[in-house]
Amino acid sequence: MSVIEQISLPEGQKVYFASDFHLGTPSLPQSRDRERVIVNWLDTIETDAEVIFLVGDVFDFWFEYKRSIPKGFIRFQGKLAELTDAGKQIILFTGNHDMWMHDYFTQEMGIPVYRRPRVYEIAGKRLYIGHGDGLGPGDFVYKRLKQVFENGLARRLFRWLHPDVGIGLAHSWSRRSRISNQKKEEDRFMGEDREWLFLYCREVEQRQHHDYYIFGHRHLPLDMTVSENSRYINLGEWVSARTYAVFDGNNLQLKTWE
Repeated sequence: MSVIEQISLPEGQKVYFASDFHLGTPSLPQSRDRERVIVNWLDTIETDAEVIFLVGDVFDFWFEYKRSIPKGFIRFQGKLAELTDAGKQIILFTGNHDMWMHDYFTQEMGIPVYRRPRVYEIAGKRLYIGHGDGLGPGDFVYKRLKQVFENGLARRLFRWLHPDVGIGLAHSWSRRSRISNQKKEEDRFMGEDREWLFLYCREVEQRQHHDYYIFGHRHLPLDMTVSENSRYINLGEWVSARTYAVFDGNNLQLKTWE
């Protein structure tokens, strides 16, 4: 049984969820424009946001060297610092693009960083939250690669590369990703019998009930019925769709930021 973390939700306050900002792609000007949109969204929700979950692939690439981090994203980081300084709770999950986070966000802004799905109980509802990569059936090649990339030795070896070399290689690799190349055919709905995160939710639900399963990674906003009292929500992405979810203590809805 999963460990359940309790979060209280005062009256009038809400919980927000977003993922797959992919800051840094497909170009610096496009990323910066998107960064301003995200900061504007954070400005708008600040008044009633009790908790903000950022559910992975916030950056198209992220690596923390001992004394340096990737250049850029200063507006976004500044907004996160402003929110946490104001007492807002932000919870960050790594994704497959930014799995090499360490303790920078925790030390600088008090933001916890998680690498695996976690369970939260908010306003009497149980939420199962994670990025979604490496879960469910299939995709065995990626699952093996993920084990390699998450290995401590792999991180140490990469850290030996000069940042100009290491980050440059990573950006070259990320430019081949489906989000960078707008490969929409890979983000089409595959049907209930093939949506692997949905199948994963059904499998978990058979062992332990959750009211909501909230994931990113698919780049496709989805709201699907897992069981009579359980739903799977996929948050979509912000490169083109700008979708997110909000929970008011009674209902959880997918929305689009205009």
